[in-house]
Amino acid sequence: MSFPRQQARTRRFTIGVPRAFQISPDGRRVAFLRGRDGDDTATCLWVLEPDGRERLVADPRSIGADDEDLPPEERARRERLRETGGGIVAYTVDDGFTAAAFTLSGRLYHVGLSEGGAPPRELPAAGPVVDPLICPLGERVAYVSGGTVRVVGIADGRDRVLTAADAPGVTWGLAEFIAAEEMSRFRGMWWAPDGSALLAARVDDTPVRRWTIADPADPEAAPQTVAYPAAGTPNAEVRLAVLPLGDGEAADGAGPAEPVWVDWDRAALPYLVRAGWTTRPEGGPTVVFSAQSRDQRTLTLFGADPATGAVSEVHTDTDPVWVEIMPGIPGFTAGGDLVWIGRPEGGAERRLHVGGRVTGPEDVYLRAVADIDGDRILVSGSPAGRPGDVGLWVVDAADGRAVPVEFPGAPDGGGLHSGRLRGGTVVLQRRDLDHDGVRTVVVHGADATGERPRVAEVASLAHAPELPAPRVTFWTAGERAIPSALVLPSWYEEGSGPLPVLLDPYGGPHAQRVLRCRSAHLTSQWFADQGFAVLIADGRGTPGIGVGWEQEIHLDVADVVLADQVAALHDAAERFGFLDLERVAIRGWSFGGYLAALAVLRRPDVFHAAVAGAPVTDWTLYDTHYTERYLGLPQEQADAYARSSLLAERTDPNRPLLLIHGFADDNVVFAHTQRLSSALLAAGRTHTVLPLSGITHMASEETTAENLLLVQVDFLHTALKSRPAAESAG
Repeated sequence: MSFPRQQARTRRFTIGVPRAFQISPDGRRVAFLRGRDGDDTATCLWVLEPDGRERLVADPRSIGADDEDLPPEERARRERLRETGGGIVAYTVDDGFTAAAFTLSGRLYHVGLSEGGAPPRELPAAGPVVDPLICPLGERVAYVSGGTVRVVGIADGRDRVLTAADAPGVTWGLAEFIAAEEMSRFRGMWWAPDGSALLAARVDDTPVRRWTIADPADPEAAPQTVAYPAAGTPNAEVRLAVLPLGDGEAADGAGPAEPVWVDWDRAALPYLVRAGWTTRPEGGPTVVFSAQSRDQRTLTLFGADPATGAVSEVHTDTDPVWVEIMPGIPGFTAGGDLVWIGRPEGGAERRLHVGGRVTGPEDVYLRAVADIDGDRILVSGSPAGRPGDVGLWVVDAADGRAVPVEFPGAPDGGGLHSGRLRGGTVVLQRRDLDHDGVRTVVVHGADATGERPRVAEVASLAHAPELPAPRVTFWTAGERAIPSALVLPSWYEEGSGPLPVLLDPYGGPHAQRVLRCRSAHLTSQWFADQGFAVLIADGRGTPGIGVGWEQEIHLDVADVVLADQVAALHDAAERFGFLDLERVAIRGWSFGGYLAALAVLRRPDVFHAAVAGAPVTDWTLYDTHYTERYLGLPQEQADAYARSSLLAERTDPNRPLLLIHGFADDNVVFAHTQRLSSALLAAGRTHTVLPLSGITHMASEETTAENLLLVQVDFLHTALKSRPAAESAG
């Protein structure tokens, strides 16, 4: 099987990889999602028992649910999550780890997690069901249907409405587009720790401008109308309310209890970033939430009384450029101390704060709080000078000690690590350069004194790539020490002749490509084996190095990022004498697609061809939270938008440019490619447009994903007048 077909069929080798781990309070059992094998697209729910056995808890095929019949809200939610899987793609468990809830085809299911527990059964919920959330006590499941929050009893099957009918354009309990796409908040409701109430977001998107997404390949289909908050235009209005469980909507027509509104200065801080509950040692459940200003220079954490809605400020971060939203915060230790990631006063880099004290690992680029287990905090980050590695540390809240978490058998700390921590058990996942795919271990009793921890492996059933291991060299390029990697053909012998160069970047915020693991370089290796030296560079604006590095792109997402790609290319040419600078191409998707088009339009003296997939071409067409963070409001920063736009680029000579875009893309809409194509045509600039019918921002449909790679490599060879010097590796 060819690599393009294998990668498309296996969804980039993710089918069969265990994921979405939940750990029982005592740390003895672990739940996770995984298919039955590397071809099984119907993801199942499993439990790892204390003796190391993997027990199948729920299999969509045995349940008999058709996963293709998804409600529109669930399809949109998966698109924001970049979820390409099928079957059980998400689940929630109660605090006691006795039961789980999940959906299939918009229907709600409940299953026991204990051995010999209740088998999967459908609950009598009002469909279609979106984003179910089991209560901490395991007695009820909250869910969203028709834009309202409902609760169904697990034992009695009583289904109740918690939010009364609202105005058109208003939904309860779901994350709005901006929260899910840009703030990594995918949920819009949260149970109180004692199960007495729900905190829910009310989203009114009537102020948001409506856009139409249509597919010319299907003229009979009605166009899809979406609320899209483009830069400088109104956002959805988001409020919070506590919904007491009360008696809900009963058979006699009694309505739901009145919501308790949690109000803050939404004019000053309109973005709801995080929300949830905590239990203070000195009191009962308390609402906590964070909100951000539109210019993103202020981020404030609030607490609220669930009985009255009274709000008090807990903590505020400010930054003259922008405050980064950090994953995993806010959090609280068992002693009630606030866990936060931010820059200390006068500090250049972010540090871990516990109870107001700066603590945790030093000389580490902090990425996230991964988990909090009592008074132990699991954090992820990259050691200074090693942005391509991601490690884990356990921080003791009492004394501030930070202990690196070692993956058994791999004590060097290299590679990419992620993990969960609960009940003294750590679930660790590792990707590195020495192994294909992902390895997963469960370390029980990691904090035991005088006893060796027990280690169990959770098998990955994913297929191994039918491709040579990436032949990659890492270094830092130029005066700015740009993290760079060069991938060579597996068959190439140095000194046998020059190779055309293909740059393969993302190059923008929140994503890295120069990572020390095989899976990050598989596609680049395939392109290399088609006859290219593939160069990857993470320039300014990308994460992993520091705040100043990230903020270098403020008010200019074009010149800075492009300059670093050129600098890395020239540095590579000096280091590796076989790179042919007369045949240089660049490819990318999303921000990488923008960067690819920018390269041939602005620097055709350096770049001779480009493939731009789903590119942003006009930043006034992209969303508020992302775009305004870097470029400000278009009404105030017109020069920054003009400087970063592709629509006015006219530099000679005219280089071959292939634009690829899905008609169904609701993130970077097709209008981006259409506007650029129109501008190029008006200027007499030749180019090629490949429109994809029915494809969203994720080109994951199997046939499309396979052929896109083949089309790109053929275009690049034709444009550069190059062909591989040896047979392709497949």
